[in-house]
Amino acid sequence: MEKSIEMQNDVVVMLARHVIATVANGSNLVFSPTSINVLLCLIAAGSNCIAKEGILPFLMLPSSDHLNAVLAKTVSVTHSNGSKRSNVRFSAAYGVWIDKSVSFKPSYEDLLDNSYNATCTQADFAFKPGEVIDDVNTWAKYQTNGVIEQILSPDSTEAIRESKLILANAMYFKGAWSNNFDAWLTKDYYFHLLDGSSVKVPYMTNDEDQYLEEYSGFQVLRLPYLEDQRQFSMYIYLPNDKDGLPALLEKIGSKPGFLDYHIPRHRVPVRAFRIPKFKFSFEFDAAYVLKNMGLTSPFNTTGGSTLTEMVDSPSMAEDLYISRIIHKASIEVDEEGTEAAAVSASMILTSCSAYESRKPDFVADHPFLFTVREDKSGLILFMGQVLDPSRH
Repeated sequence: MEKSIEMQNDVVVMLARHVIATVANGSNLVFSPTSINVLLCLIAAGSNCIAKEGILPFLMLPSSDHLNAVLAKTVSVTHSNGSKRSNVRFSAAYGVWIDKSVSFKPSYEDLLDNSYNATCTQADFAFKPGEVIDDVNTWAKYQTNGVIEQILSPDSTEAIRESKLILANAMYFKGAWSNNFDAWLTKDYYFHLLDGSSVKVPYMTNDEDQYLEEYSGFQVLRLPYLEDQRQFSMYIYLPNDKDGLPALLEKIGSKPGFLDYHIPRHRVPVRAFRIPKFKFSFEFDAAYVLKNMGLTSPFNTTGGSTLTEMVDSPSMAEDLYISRIIHKASIEVDEEGTEAAAVSASMILTSCSAYESRKPDFVADHPFLFTVREDKSGLILFMGQVLDPSRH
């Protein structure tokens, strides 16, 4: 099981590299690979053997049993209630909207109810697409505590009319640092951009020892959040060179298990310590990225549908395909902690080095990668890059 989670994190890196290469366009980026993977699991569960044979290798899983084990671990983490205190919260919700002209197969409906605790709603896609859009957006806003107010745009009415199903997954995380950053210590310093220019942004700091490890060409910082029965942490991967982010991403992607093998285990004294505050959102069509990565079977519009195990209408099932997987994520990092959220919605249409005696510095004053990870399971909940903290 641990190996399967590790391989899932390799998929995360592969997905991040493709998102950065194809749709990030040199901007700040945040997305939830777990949210996208859960949707792929939902799609795989409603697919025939042909589609599963495409999705399982993509997720680096040898069988449906491994898929179910990874899914069970993911759901156990996301559905755990944590402690009653409000300073650590992570939740996931699943929503399904189905056109009133079709119905689910009992086996698929049972999966949605019992494994995902999904909210299922019948709606009039053909004649009331505006109501469908409003309902999905209201659901997303509620599930992300207002962080994401809209996942379907008002001009998507025509796409809704042509759809039969909408599968959605929303994730929300809010965690307080185990060691706070005092706001009165926050000061403005320069952040160096990839184009050679710089901007002044507020940096946080504290005087605590840090979970920090230095490697050849880069550093890794672990910032733990307050712990309940789960342990969440933010990891920052900072290249030594100010323009070293592309090379670091290449290195991370070239070595299997990289993220799991580069985890700071011990606190060490740090000399200069500064991290920029940042807040931004990012939205993209994950279907476009997945197709570019070679996963084509769920999106096939010709040669017969592979999504035959979802709906209880053989003639309709033969014409189903995924048109889009809309993914939107948002993150805010400040002195108190982190608030992050993500929503994925798919529309289905017819048709290692040791420390020296010196104290190291950790000054994140140039582009870096970050993840938010649940350390006990190894699940990576959010991943992204900060290229310019002044952009919101």
